[in-house]
Amino acid sequence: MNNITRLKPLFHPGRLLITPEAHAKLQTSQIPVISVMLRHIAGDWGCVCDEDRAQNDLSIAAGLRLLSIYPLPDGARILVVTEWDRSQTAIELLEEAAPSGISHPQPTVRRSYPAWPDVTYQARIAA
Repeated sequence: MNNITRLKPLFHPGRLLITPEAHAKLQTSQIPVISVMLRHIAGDWGCVCDEDRAQNDLSIAAGLRLLSIYPLPDGARILVVTEWDRSQTAIELLEEAAPSGISHPQPTVRRSYPAWPDVTYQARIAA
């Protein structure tokens, strides 16, 4: 019998979005997009900090935002974010999402929601 590892998805990723820059970088690195998605939905969060790793683990059950960061052979990093409502998962280069010199991903001005939805945010979307 073959020694096969089966990954069990921990959540539904919703619609998949990928920036052209991230797609090109993955192609250049010969890394299939599906392999990035499989790692993310199986709970392999990549090289996130311990605090984000613990938050992701809690967020599976609580229905909060999930993020993973995967290094590429050329030093670039891929950021994968699944929204709190599991409506979509976006793949982009970390450099696209975070200003130069910041190693921890921060929300950019184009996003209108907090990294981890709080009670105030949930009340606004319910209205």
